[in-house]
Amino acid sequence: MKLLNSFGPNPRLVRMFMLEKGITLDVQEHDLMGAENRRPPYTDKNPAGQLPSLELDDGTVIAETVAICEYLDEISPGNSLVGSTPEARAMSRMWQRRVELNITEPTYGGFRFAEGLALFKDRVLCIPEAADGLKATAKRNLKWLDGLMAGKPYICGDELRIADIVLYCCLDFAQGVGQPLDPALTHINAWFKRVEARPSATASLHPAWEQAKMRG
Repeated sequence: MKLLNSFGPNPRLVRMFMLEKGITLDVQEHDLMGAENRRPPYTDKNPAGQLPSLELDDGTVIAETVAICEYLDEISPGNSLVGSTPEARAMSRMWQRRVELNITEPTYGGFRFAEGLALFKDRVLCIPEAADGLKATAKRNLKWLDGLMAGKPYICGDELRIADIVLYCCLDFAQGVGQPLDPALTHINAWFKRVEARPSATASLHPAWEQAKMRG
């Protein structure tokens, strides 16, 4: 089994998850900036052309970050980052879905359609006129989440879950590409610092992040 890896916030998400779980895998690097993931032979494995992917020993390829993380969580011993009971898993998946739909997807879309337009215009459908609206949507929903975080160390409660990793990797990336974290969001900022202090946060950064000038 190996991780098809690259620079970027989504591959970082999986790497951070693996570090939190104590999982070590063989890694095959791909040139995201050079669009290696948007053409064969990579698209023969993952036709969506996204990174990362997880290639199993029998050749099966699992894509989508949360699907990869949940698979690794299920096959690995130790504390689950999804949840050890049906109720805990349901709450974890609920918040992960809310975070992705309401915050991370509009954040990434705002980047792709504005600061990242030169990089993405020939890779995906880009709608530059939507960038400001997407950024405003993410900002509004972060404020909503901030209002729910009082007294909660992490999004789902007392323990780190996949929703925290999804949101942290997105916000850490976004701060360097035109979407800084509003200092008025006191609970979100405290949560961000709490996650940032975990060893996995720094260890999950790709060696190319400084050259790219983006935290991924």
